[in-house]
Amino acid sequence: MWVRFLIQPAVAAVLGVRAGLRDVRLGRPPYLWTIFHDASARHELLREGWKDIAKVFVMAAVMDAIYQLAVFRWIYVGEMLIVACLLAAVPYLLIRGPVNRVRRRRGRA
Repeated sequence: MWVRFLIQPAVAAVLGVRAGLRDVRLGRPPYLWTIFHDASARHELLREGWKDIAKVFVMAAVMDAIYQLAVFRWIYVGEMLIVACLLAAVPYLLIRGPVNRVRRRRGRA
């Protein structure tokens, strides 16, 4: 089950790269920055981001539930949600904005 710690963040990072490149193509500002500083666009961006990572998040939660059942014989929902966030949402959020910035700078150079 240790493979999930490599595969799930990698898939989330790839999705973040794709979304960051899409943001550049559409002329959008960096993702995380906009979420924190533009209240009018926040809801739409969060919905779009969730749509991108929902499958990875659910897979992370299911794999953690299987792991917990095998090891602890019980499912700890809080721990499962934290692990799913760390494996799916965090890499996506950390990658999407910087990809946008880097691509914009390379496009100008």
